[in-house]
Amino acid sequence: MSSITLDLDASTGEMVGVLSVIASELARRGAPDSAASCKELSETLAAATDQIEAALAGLVAVVDRAGEVRRWGYPSTQAWLRHELGMRDNRAKERLTLARQRDRLAQVTKRWTDSDLSFGYAATIAGAVVRLDDQDCQAAEEILLGMADQGCSAGKVASFGKRIRDVIAERDGTENPNGDVKHGYEHSWIDSTRSLDGGRYIKGWLNAEDAAIWDGTLAPLAKPAGTDDRRDLSERTAAALTSVLSGGHKATRVTVICDLDTLTGGSVPARLTDGTPIPAEHARRIALNAGLSPLLLGPGQHPLYLGHTVRIATAAQRRVLQTMYPTCAVQGCEVPGMLCEVDHVHGWALGKSPTDIDKLTLTCGWHNRFKHSHPGQIQINRDPLTGRYAYRLRPPPDRRPVPASGLPPPRLQAA
Repeated sequence: MSSITLDLDASTGEMVGVLSVIASELARRGAPDSAASCKELSETLAAATDQIEAALAGLVAVVDRAGEVRRWGYPSTQAWLRHELGMRDNRAKERLTLARQRDRLAQVTKRWTDSDLSFGYAATIAGAVVRLDDQDCQAAEEILLGMADQGCSAGKVASFGKRIRDVIAERDGTENPNGDVKHGYEHSWIDSTRSLDGGRYIKGWLNAEDAAIWDGTLAPLAKPAGTDDRRDLSERTAAALTSVLSGGHKATRVTVICDLDTLTGGSVPARLTDGTPIPAEHARRIALNAGLSPLLLGPGQHPLYLGHTVRIATAAQRRVLQTMYPTCAVQGCEVPGMLCEVDHVHGWALGKSPTDIDKLTLTCGWHNRFKHSHPGQIQINRDPLTGRYAYRLRPPPDRRPVPASGLPPPRLQAA
């Protein structure tokens, strides 16, 4: 058995190294048999975890301000948090918000680091002040901290945070008597969050000009379709928005990947380009409504091989690539393939990569430019079975990642 001693004057790197050793050992240990003891230890460990989150927010803030992640091939700090730190999108967004707001929330940050405020309350308050100016930010911090001190749950604080401008106006007596509260946002904004079943939650705010466009475009389409239309206004508005986004009366292209047997009555599921499986009967219904267009990997009904004489991929080739690549070819990048650019794997301008389907892939605009300007930081792999390319990011030449074993070693003493 060994013990760890730590000099509190040690560097941040040394402290992180010791903490990682302790966390690794603690994770491997079994829980005590006593439930009462486990309850007490859980509360202590949760409080310590909150303080670790506070330290993490400070480190992420420095990385974000310096734009360090771009040198390592990540288009944003949030993308780095998702890929390198393995965070889900919502969690990465929450951590980034905390990192960016901690300097504006002096009371929250102090109480959080002193273990007088939980991570949940800190994250909720940080999320509520993102679009507030500094003056309203201070007012919101005071109000929401007061609610936390009164024992309100983090959920209730969050619900107040969503309408914090109204709460501030009510407290200061500055609300408009006609009920038209001045929001004060500089730009229209929309937040979109993916749900577990593939849907999306949407919330946001539009300025007067954009609201007029919204009303003028959607209002006529959101009217009841007839006396039998039992949808409420919210449902009709969603349908109208979808109609506009899809081009209204214009045909919408939906790419469904399936076997011929599925189209002729088989039960093998089909899939969309993002990998989402759909029942065979749904695929057949889509085929009946939209028609069929075969995608052939070869010189069949579409000219897939264009050689060196043509640089721009054809629409048929792009459809094939979107079928093969649901997202950007860079590992960890989640930009949908339909929004990506066609990339010549070995560079068309160099004469190495013809515009042939087996020499092309899809990358987002940012990574396409990064690959061109930092070729040494892209490792190209190809799956021999599927033929798909995968790009892996390498660290910049002057900064190699520090392996776990390279952390400053803790000072161990025999017990």
